[in-house]
Amino acid sequence: MRRTLILDDDDLVMVVKQDVVKQIDEKRGELTRTEFVNYLIQCQLRQMQENTSYVTKQEFQDYTCKMAELVKDFMDCVISAQLGPNTGEHPEIKMLNRQIEELLGHAD
Repeated sequence: MRRTLILDDDDLVMVVKQDVVKQIDEKRGELTRTEFVNYLIQCQLRQMQENTSYVTKQEFQDYTCKMAELVKDFMDCVISAQLGPNTGEHPEIKMLNRQIEELLGHAD
């Protein structure tokens, strides 16, 4: 037996097994089959979107800034251990500090 469906351009047909139709009918309550299936699909898509694990641009920028500050603190510690407490007077240290400040975005 051959069937012909005439639909609007916006409508689509989904072919499902009889047992799926039975489950839909058991669970859909007052909704039509189409409304219920659309609801299930939207819920699944929303759940997939919420479960996406990624870092936002702001989180990445915050992380890189904190890492740069950590590197600066580490370098300050190593340099003062090597050169003593008056490290700010050495020209190489001044240049290094200026570069680090520019990297951190704290340059005046």
